Amino acid sequence: MKTLNQFAPLAIHDHEIDEYDYQPHYHTYYELVYIHKGKGHHIFNESRIPYEAGDLFLLAPGDLHYFEIARRTHFTFIKFTESYFESRKHFSRDEFNIGAPEMIMRLKYLKEGKLHIGDPCKDILRSTVINIVAYSRQHSLENSPIVYYQMLTIFGIMKEYLQSHCLLAGVIRNFDHQQLISYIHENVYDRDKTAIKNVAAYFNISETYFSNFFKRHFNISYRNYLDNYRTELIEKRLLTSGLQMKHIAAEFGFSDVSHFSKTFKRIKGISPGNFGKKISAA
Repeated sequence: MKTLNQFAPLAIHDHEIDEYDYQPHYHTYYELVYIHKGKGHHIFNESRIPYEAGDLFLLAPGDLHYFEIARRTHFTFIKFTESYFESRKHFSRDEFNIGAPEMIMRLKYLKEGKLHIGDPCKDILRSTVINIVAYSRQHSLENSPIVYYQMLTIFGIMKEYLQSHCLLAGVIRNFDHQQLISYIHENVYDRDKTAIKNVAAYFNISETYFSNFFKRHFNISYRNYLDNYRTELIEKRLLTSGLQMKHIAAEFGFSDVSHFSKTFKRIKGISPGNFGKKISAA
């Protein structure tokens, strides 16, 4: 299957066509598809979903899809990468951004059937898409706060839709500095739970957003923070527990003593054995 790529953070394509040019394909980006007029079917993975004017479809990287057009159709394709919302975070407060667009775009419930958006949200959605297209025809989309807030309006409609169907709970966990650090400290002995992909999944945010959020707010990469925190705990074990190195290595999830020793030396510049001897001699 063909995979379509996009490198611009945001791109708008607005077409009225009789035939859809692409066979079933994947994307490396996110895509919102709005139907202004026309009829046909949206083929999404194994689902065949009829479409008509006013429908909105959500696509995430890895989704397989295409359109079968039965009646001439006016599409607006709003395509964006993960970096779009992350790099424009300065436009709004954190709670508007925390993973919401990416997570909403990945919800199967919203993609495997039709979204029945009622009034007045249906009219707001239509006006918002028209506004974005009109702006894109005369101005650059790059760094535009106007377009950014229009995009947030679309995701606000999606959130309200989820709330009205009692589906919002659990989509996005409460996420702040203290909760994040508490989670890391509570699970520091479990390498699986502290893996970036699993921390991001726990808080329902993307891995890219999590890594950037951590570096921006703590001025250190997540990996370096975790290594440093583990090493502090290991130092205490070496000084006070009397445990053998193989037991400490197992406690902190190292594959063996060699892996444990190499990691400790990389961070501290001294092997754990020599560290213990140095402290004892002091």
